[in-house]
Amino acid sequence: MASSCSECWRALAFFTISVVLACMAISMSLHAIPKDNGSPSTKPVNYQLFSNASKALRRSGFNIIATLLQVSPEIFLSSHNSTIFAIQDSAISNTSLPPWLFKKLLQYHTSPLKLSMNDLLMKPQGSCLPTFLHQKKVAITKIVVKERLIEINNVLVSRPDIFLEGSLSIHGVLEPFSSLDPQNIHPGWDYIQSPICDSFSSTLVSDITESKNMVNEWTKIIRLLSSNGFVSFAIGLHSVIDQILEDNINLNSTTIFAPADFAVVASSSPLLDRIVRLHILPQRFTYKELASLPGKTLLKTLVPNQYLVISGGADFIQGFDINGVQIFAPEIFSSKQFVIHGISQAFRDSRTS
Repeated sequence: MASSCSECWRALAFFTISVVLACMAISMSLHAIPKDNGSPSTKPVNYQLFSNASKALRRSGFNIIATLLQVSPEIFLSSHNSTIFAIQDSAISNTSLPPWLFKKLLQYHTSPLKLSMNDLLMKPQGSCLPTFLHQKKVAITKIVVKERLIEINNVLVSRPDIFLEGSLSIHGVLEPFSSLDPQNIHPGWDYIQSPICDSFSSTLVSDITESKNMVNEWTKIIRLLSSNGFVSFAIGLHSVIDQILEDNINLNSTTIFAPADFAVVASSSPLLDRIVRLHILPQRFTYKELASLPGKTLLKTLVPNQYLVISGGADFIQGFDINGVQIFAPEIFSSKQFVIHGISQAFRDSRTS
């Protein structure tokens, strides 16, 4: 009797999940409809292939991805070949992500390459793989060939070769390749954090764990800036931080000057990137250390050959400013690596002023 009740509850839970996922899939599909409805699809859906893949996923216990694959296979289509890294049910069953963001997460777990476990084992550790999410890659962070063990973004491939047929490969993974923390979701922010890859060789330029920790630290900094009233600068910083970290892989000591009003956040990407870098020094300066510097001291920024200038300083009784801008909120945050000073207005770029 108890066993029968247990089976009923499992069936009810599965039915509920299926309905929710079906609604989610429909919502994602509606959001994905192109403006030109007259354009035919360039990639026809092989429903039989996806039906077989869905059955294989269910047999392996990946019911959520199996349902999505069966209800809306278009989510996983962008090229002729595909490798899906299916997230196990327990890691995503309680997610509260909105449908559009959940779709991005699924695209980040799908590569336009057909890769079996043997193919993955033949790649060098540190290799990066492209995904269906624009300009985002995943990294092979650990390979043990003898044990046939692989980790991607430090997540174990727990069920390799769940499905290998035609143009499709599917492997099971223990958890998502990117955080599901809802606190990291803000309008206009790039939610999926991918590893830093060398654009020329598609290999990791630094240890993935170190780069992941650095990204997490900067995520905390951005969240702190936003919660302390520096919202526009936080949005601007978040928009360009991936490129900044890629260009400055040894950025271990940093001073950030956060302007209260950062109107340039609405500017084009190259200008925004340059102005944000102008507000970051690759060296940590406390307020006391800045105040002790003599007048006309040059402060190196992340913009090549662009410096900030101390006015006043230790030899001036009335205090100091930087490029004519005052620090009105010194050390709103300070750690071994970071220090943030609030400034009254944004610095002007000498190239554009």
